[in-house]
Amino acid sequence: MTVSLRTRASTILGALAAGATLLSAHSAAAQGCTRDQLLDVADYYVDAQEAGSPIKIPMGLWVDYNQQMQQSLLSTSVIAKPMKVDFYRAITDTASCTVFVETAITDPANPYVVGAILAARNGQVSNMQVVYTDKQNGWLFNPANTAKYSKAENWGEIPAAQRDSRETMLAAANAYLDLFNDKNVKVPWGSPCARLEGGLYTSKSAPGQPLAPTDSCNVGVPTGVKIVDRTYVVDPVIGAVSVLSHFGHDASPDFHTFRIEHGQIKFVHTITACKEANCGLKISPEIQAQLTTR
Repeated sequence: MTVSLRTRASTILGALAAGATLLSAHSAAAQGCTRDQLLDVADYYVDAQEAGSPIKIPMGLWVDYNQQMQQSLLSTSVIAKPMKVDFYRAITDTASCTVFVETAITDPANPYVVGAILAARNGQVSNMQVVYTDKQNGWLFNPANTAKYSKAENWGEIPAAQRDSRETMLAAANAYLDLFNDKNVKVPWGSPCARLEGGLYTSKSAPGQPLAPTDSCNVGVPTGVKIVDRTYVVDPVIGAVSVLSHFGHDASPDFHTFRIEHGQIKFVHTITACKEANCGLKISPEIQAQLTTR
């Protein structure tokens, strides 16, 4: 892959402009990452997954690798298994210098849906947290559906003047997650809104078509479920928040990812690596039919 290195030059038009330029440069140096660098890291990660070669990821001298929220070895990781990635989306956070990558691998013989957070400064990865789902552990698992519905959604850049603050986005994501353990929480539901629960999509519209006016994400969640140990990736540019956590009584590794527009939740994606089939929940014949036919 060819990496495009972007440089920016500015002209100093006076003392005030000079001060602003120096302050901006100091801030960029302090945080150690740019959006472009993080997007490049996501590309390298996908290349590494397809080649089954983690060394394709630019890494520092020491890398902390966690898989299913446990410290693991890169040499035996899911990344070390060559698999064609059919779809992926990257969510960047220049405040924390992290990038979340959602990937779907639809090979019928070896299907996976994987979520990964990579921490990188100056293009060098120092930490990876990977949660994978497969036929054995995936919540409502159907990677072909995951790829189809995720790809059809609009997660494009939001005009700068319309972007929500990090605080607003985090409040919306946390409200949704807190609802699982506190039914009094007020969630800023968007209207319309769609949830992609593993491979099950709640919208009544066909992929690529606008959501139906009656599509809602407020269709119920389990009760008494604690979602703890949360790690966040926040991307105001595309209105996205991804949250890594331990989910429920058996602390299943989980990613919930949100698209937030005007402070309201538009899309919700879930990747949950259950400790037992479908996290111990009984799946109705109607839902099972949707997973196999849509």
